[in-house]
Amino acid sequence: MRKAPQRGFDDAEFQVRCDRIQRNMSTAGIDVLWLTSEADVRYITGFLTQFWQSPTRPWHVLLPQTGKPVAVIPSIGLRCMQQTWVDDIRTWVAPNPNDDGVSLLIDTITELAGQSPRIGFPMAAETQVRCCWQDVAVLQNTLNSAQWVDATAAIRTVRQIKSSAELEKIAHICAVTSQAFSQVPLNIRIGMSEIDAFKAFKLSCLQAGADDPTYVVGKADADGYDDIISPPGQRAIRRGDVLILDTGCCFDGYYSDFDRNFAFDSVDDRTAIAHQRVWDATEFGMSLIKPGVSCEQIFYAMHNALRDGSTQNAADVGRLGHGLGMQLTETPSISAFDQTVLRAGMVITLEPGYSYAPGKVMVHEENLVITNDGARLLSERAPRDIPVI
Repeated sequence: MRKAPQRGFDDAEFQVRCDRIQRNMSTAGIDVLWLTSEADVRYITGFLTQFWQSPTRPWHVLLPQTGKPVAVIPSIGLRCMQQTWVDDIRTWVAPNPNDDGVSLLIDTITELAGQSPRIGFPMAAETQVRCCWQDVAVLQNTLNSAQWVDATAAIRTVRQIKSSAELEKIAHICAVTSQAFSQVPLNIRIGMSEIDAFKAFKLSCLQAGADDPTYVVGKADADGYDDIISPPGQRAIRRGDVLILDTGCCFDGYYSDFDRNFAFDSVDDRTAIAHQRVWDATEFGMSLIKPGVSCEQIFYAMHNALRDGSTQNAADVGRLGHGLGMQLTETPSISAFDQTVLRAGMVITLEPGYSYAPGKVMVHEENLVITNDGARLLSERAPRDIPVI
């Protein structure tokens, strides 16, 4: 098992994050930033818990234009939040259907930013309000002189650039996941059901050092597959099958996200060529990546590399990669619509998909970090030729 990086972060890491967000808040005229989603809350506080899987209770963190974050949370989370760098923690006993923390939230906003604040909240795609709409209505009606500002850019542009400590964690979990993939030929065989194959792979991830193989999807089918997001089924793996495992493993709240393909006993020529094509598209995308290049440019480079006259990348899933870090998928998107310019410190995936026969698609994914002069792989590079078990 690999030696793991130190868990958690020094307080200075959170101070730097908040300072950068607060500078953006000042530029945008935001008096207080209201955060309710797990990744955003954890980013500025270090509050790491699986209790977010329970939808019963809302959680709030407020970041004023100056000073440290203030947590407004259910009392059940007090002890866990006290282990972070946050020292102003305000709680209520939850759940409470009559007032589930909304009055405490309103009082805290007023204390931090006055009766007529400009409240920032992330409003774009991949953000959410993680409390009931009824409480949002109470907040808006009570603070009826407040102005609401889209704070997406204020936090997104900071989160997209990973610190050296973040990169260490992401590199570690990518290496752990690569090690688990290397064990697939030893642990998965013809005759196993998809369910048993997935269980064997998850166990390999844990043994290699992952905290949790949070996301494992894929499929095995004859000469290829047509679905990469479904859970495993009872079907047994057969000779001539192709198996894809698409995997997001987690270490200390940071993710890997890449897939690998395997053939069993033999491989159809079309399938073999399709694997080479998506590998080549990824290679072409990596060769172009450097600071200053846009996501849109990378998308079209890979998209055009997949065209062969008979198909035009018919595996249309909307994008050919995405950001990666505290969430399995983050911004930006490697897509035709995203003109985000790549910067050193971003972590992204490249994930071209290629439709090579009716009902057959080949998908390949790698993880990499943008450096000052290009990109560096975090996942161990897949072989160009599909492995045959």
